[in-house]
Amino acid sequence: MTPIKMVDLKGQYEKIKKEIDENILQVIESTIFINGPKVKEFQTHLENYLGVKHVIPCANGTDALQVSLMALGLKAGDEVITSPFTFIATAEVVGLLGITCKFADVERDTFNLDVTQLEKAITPKTKAIIPVHLFGQSCNMEIIMQIAKKYGLFVIEDACQSIGADFIYKNGEKKKTGTIGDIGCTSFFPSKNLGCYGDGGAIFTNDDELARKLRGICNHGMFEQYHHKLLGVNSRLDAIQAAVLDVKLKYLDEYNATRRKAADFYNKMFENNPNIEIPAISSFSTHVFHQYTLKLKNANREKVIEKMKEAEIPVMVYYPVPLHLQEAFGYLGYNTGDFPITEKLSECVISLPMHTELTEEQQMFIGRNLIGGLGLS
Repeated sequence: MTPIKMVDLKGQYEKIKKEIDENILQVIESTIFINGPKVKEFQTHLENYLGVKHVIPCANGTDALQVSLMALGLKAGDEVITSPFTFIATAEVVGLLGITCKFADVERDTFNLDVTQLEKAITPKTKAIIPVHLFGQSCNMEIIMQIAKKYGLFVIEDACQSIGADFIYKNGEKKKTGTIGDIGCTSFFPSKNLGCYGDGGAIFTNDDELARKLRGICNHGMFEQYHHKLLGVNSRLDAIQAAVLDVKLKYLDEYNATRRKAADFYNKMFENNPNIEIPAISSFSTHVFHQYTLKLKNANREKVIEKMKEAEIPVMVYYPVPLHLQEAFGYLGYNTGDFPITEKLSECVISLPMHTELTEEQQMFIGRNLIGGLGLS
């Protein structure tokens, strides 16, 4: 059996090596490394895939979130609501801009923003909601958009872990995550379902004027060369990364289907184990399993992790410290007990290897060792 990796980028690359190498070589030979035709081609192909009017490529997912807040004109004193159970970037950019981050607890089953808790967090200062489509499935965007409309709020979707997932409306209509709110953001970090070979990200919108503003902010606030109407940033997707992504985009649905198949295999191994709770899938979303995250019950997680490491099986805990309890956000004044579901999840979740190159032999080995580790006290 080949060594198990949390993400096997090399195995994935070897299957598409010829296409990737040719695309990268075209960029090198063109010597157009910033913007240029390769970036435009990828942008157009991604717009078509998502069914969105505008894709604005940028340097990374964190920039995508920050630029989105800047484009909406949010300022110090405004409040933005998001989840405390996610990677720090979502809330980090809010704080960096001097905006106040407020949290609403998540659902125990899906890990996503609990819409029943959302309105409780809204105040007269609230200007936007950032729902995070965590681990690969959508928040309840139909209800979130209804709440946003009721209170006149912007919605910025953090789709950094969910590219390719569909939100399913009550009438059966489907839309890709990131294309429903005012703005959507994604990351092309190498380990993502659609990942490049460095840093990369993109912003999505169907609003023409907002798209223009987003593009300008990404380019130093410049809409005409050397004329700067706004204070912006330097955030671009370089052409070599676009060349990689344009190849991989053709395989994204296949990659996501492979991940779902691997998740099904895991589920069958664990579904009847009293110490394991398998991932829940919402009725209103497909799941692309950026992560395969379990909840352990009546088990010593540290001993389980130790057992897995002994067997040379990588596992991760996403996320061990909720955002409201992070030292960096101490100034917000939150305390232990403020978001009990998030805090409980941080104590019991564990993520197993999940990628397109997993074999059933590897998954059986992972499953046996996980189950074996559950008996340790």
